[in-house]
Amino acid sequence: MCLGLLAAGAVGSASAQNAIKAVASAMQQGVEVIQIDLARPLAAAPSSFSVASPARIALDFVGATNDVGRAAIEVNQPNLRSINVVQAGERSRVVLNLRQPVPYTAELQGNSVRVTLQAVAVAVATATATAVTETRTVETLAPADAAPAPVVRSSPITLNFSDADIEAVARTMAVVTGRNVVVDPRVKGTMDLVTDRPVQPAAAFNQFAAALRLQGFAVVEADGLYKVVLEANAKLQSVAVNTSIGAVPSSASNQVVTQIFRLNHESPNALMSVLRPLIPPNNTIHVSPGNNSLVITDYADNMRRLARIIAALDVPNASDVEVIQLKHSIATDLIPLVQRLIDGGASSAPNVSDAPGAADASFRTTLLADARSNSVLMRAANPARAQLVRTLIEKLDRPPAESSNGVAGNIYVVYLKNADAVRLAATLRAAMAANRPSGGTGAGTGDGSGAAPQQAAQNSMGGSNGQGGSAAANAPLNNANQPSTGGQIQADPSTNSLIITAPEPQYRQMRAVIDKLDGRRAQVMIEALIVEVSANKAANFGVQWQSALGNNAVIGTNSSLNRNNILALTQALATRNPAGLASSIQPGLNLGIVGKIGGQYILGAIANFFNSDGDANVLSTPNLLTLDNEEAKIIIGQNVPFPTGSYASTSGSVGVNPFTTVERKDVGLTLRVRPTINENGTVRMTIFQETSTVDQNSLANPNGPTTNKRSIESSVLVEDGGLVMLGGLLSDTYNNNIEKIPLAGDIPVLGNLFKNENRTRNKSNLMMFLRPAVMRDGASTETFAYDRYDEIRGQQLQVQPNTDSVMLRGVNAAPVLPEAALQRSNNRGNGSTRMEGTQLIPPPQPLADTRKLASSPLRGALPPTADPVSGRELP
Repeated sequence: MCLGLLAAGAVGSASAQNAIKAVASAMQQGVEVIQIDLARPLAAAPSSFSVASPARIALDFVGATNDVGRAAIEVNQPNLRSINVVQAGERSRVVLNLRQPVPYTAELQGNSVRVTLQAVAVAVATATATAVTETRTVETLAPADAAPAPVVRSSPITLNFSDADIEAVARTMAVVTGRNVVVDPRVKGTMDLVTDRPVQPAAAFNQFAAALRLQGFAVVEADGLYKVVLEANAKLQSVAVNTSIGAVPSSASNQVVTQIFRLNHESPNALMSVLRPLIPPNNTIHVSPGNNSLVITDYADNMRRLARIIAALDVPNASDVEVIQLKHSIATDLIPLVQRLIDGGASSAPNVSDAPGAADASFRTTLLADARSNSVLMRAANPARAQLVRTLIEKLDRPPAESSNGVAGNIYVVYLKNADAVRLAATLRAAMAANRPSGGTGAGTGDGSGAAPQQAAQNSMGGSNGQGGSAAANAPLNNANQPSTGGQIQADPSTNSLIITAPEPQYRQMRAVIDKLDGRRAQVMIEALIVEVSANKAANFGVQWQSALGNNAVIGTNSSLNRNNILALTQALATRNPAGLASSIQPGLNLGIVGKIGGQYILGAIANFFNSDGDANVLSTPNLLTLDNEEAKIIIGQNVPFPTGSYASTSGSVGVNPFTTVERKDVGLTLRVRPTINENGTVRMTIFQETSTVDQNSLANPNGPTTNKRSIESSVLVEDGGLVMLGGLLSDTYNNNIEKIPLAGDIPVLGNLFKNENRTRNKSNLMMFLRPAVMRDGASTETFAYDRYDEIRGQQLQVQPNTDSVMLRGVNAAPVLPEAALQRSNNRGNGSTRMEGTQLIPPPQPLADTRKLASSPLRGALPPTADPVSGRELP
């Protein structure tokens, strides 16, 4: 009996060699028979295979097309459920879907293929026995409430779908793999799915999901149900959320999953810009800043790739601390060089940490020196940077090359004979910086440290010292304990030496310059003559009188021009006050008429005659010896206090507590001069001279005394040994003060009784002269010094006390300088030239040095500077 038929002609192919025209099934004598009609007879029986679960039989017809269509034939037979005919490429497949697996036979009968299934009763009995056995096995191994174990479908299958409907293929995949597959109604279309060899059902399903992915669809698993949905909706249908990539099976590579990545080191916002381009637009990536996590929904195979990327990027930005032991180099010297090399000039570059995508600036390669163990402590930003540091240190930590400087290597010490080490170091650094290209660094970075003393010395002549110079007197002469640092050339002021770090050729070049600059500098002896001549004359004449007119009137004259006011004198006589009388009498000739009235002495008249002459001649001759182009200063005077403020406190139980603040200023003679010897022998001098005195009449002034100041500031040019006048002041002052009675004081002769007259005339002359003398060698300096020494010694001999008095012979002599020794220039070969008697500094003892030095390549054209202590020449 025929139960189902698929008519031929549903789908035809005129170009095929053979074709399946019809498929029918029937029961014949209790046996199920399936007949497949072809357009042409086959040369051999078709290949076939059977699958136990689900039970099915597949027959492949190579080179045959499907003319019966893709619809399934529903059959109502004991074992055969339905028949499917599908085409894949150049072959067609007939699938017999069974209820129970049974043996079968396939044979050719003309243009047909006849498939005979075993009797149903025998198959059912066999299947029942097997099921009972399996049930008993499950009951024995599993608990009573346990779910039945899933049936494993491991038989390989071959896929051959050509232009098949997606929903039909999905149903076939469900049958093959035993999974529950549903298709979204919005999923429409056909697909091709072909395998060249048999594959496992799980691999076949994964290939099915990959084919869907290429067409914009996705497979999502939710509680054992596999959904075929649009890719855009897959992220909404996925139920499983994984926290580790190992939770997704490899067979589910083409399924959409959701993964949570918890980051340990990197920021999720930084990784999002890296991962977003690697994720399809339909899938999502989100940042959870609260717990530093990333939530990604994507296909499982791409999720594994993202997981590897995140694992590679989510690493600490700094390595562990590593200790590198040095063998030859010094850690404190090596670290600055390596730090500059690995930083790549980051100190002068703009701040790149603010740029998008820039690394965190807090994680930088840090190098520290351990002086105790001579090792380098390294904490690198990443392993690559750590390897770079190790390579640099290994290349730099080498023993020094052999050189004429011995173990000192490229470090040379040059002891200076005449020049100042700090200033010379600054000059050399500036010269070396000028030879470098623009923008270079090195020795030029430390030029400012040595140039400061020169600039300060030049600025010190910029103006007059109105305060008197107390700050300069208390300031140190130089910074002898502060070394000059920076660049290749260092200065040690304590030993007046230069420390040069340079290769030998560069050191030769610098030594040539040092030998030229380290020559003996000429000195200038400056003799100043400050002459002040003054003459003061004064003349006073006056008459004062008084008389009584009757009993109630008085007539007379008086004057306040002079101190002897007749009224004050009369009061002093009446009160018998000798102090008031003495303070009211004018110097000179005073004639008075005194009378006694009523027992009291009354001064009737007084006449004063006074004439004074005063002359002054002041000669100051300060002498200064200074080096060429160096400032010299001399101050001779007093440090006088000047009130600046006062305050009286009445708080507390102490009562009034007054105090006055004062400022001390130098008053006297101040001379500052800076000589410069020109090439033609002339001397250019920048001079500041000030002479100040305190006005004796203002000492009692509550606001402080008044100072008389005369200063000169100038620059002059004078020949060596010549005399130059800087300037002067000539003044002539005349004053005439008259107090008289009108009309009566103008009467000739008699008018002198009615007036007082005071006349003064002051003349003052101030001149300043300078005479510079250049001393280019020690002989001229010593000659001048011995000449002044003999002069002052001669003056001491002239002022010796007189010994004629017997009562004063206890002190019969004043200190006298010892007789000067011969000059050093005339007595160089006679041992010590120190003076006898008072010896302030003991003569130095010559050091015997019998050591022989090896030949040096620097001898000859560049004579080295010797060590001032041992006299040993340096290499």
